[in-house]
Amino acid sequence: MHTGMLWFDNDPKTTLSVKIQKAMDYYNKKFGRIPDICLVHPSMLDGGQKQFELGKLTIRPYQPVMPGHLWIGVEDQK
Repeated sequence: MHTGMLWFDNDPKTTLSVKIQKAMDYYNKKFGRIPDICLVHPSMLDGGQKQFELGKLTIRPYQPVMPGHLWIGVEDQK
């Protein structure tokens, strides 16, 4: 993903899934597309997960993303 939307939510009471869903909804409303990739800081995943799916969205750890931030968008075609 070369372009996307940066989303910030540091509320400790909100689960990662809810944060991602809010970011997905906003992205879809703003850009008219449903995102399919979300990059998060590895510390935001439980037990060092490598990657997981939330519906059709793939969530991957990516060290350069700051904790509390989500980098969400559409994965580049290969």
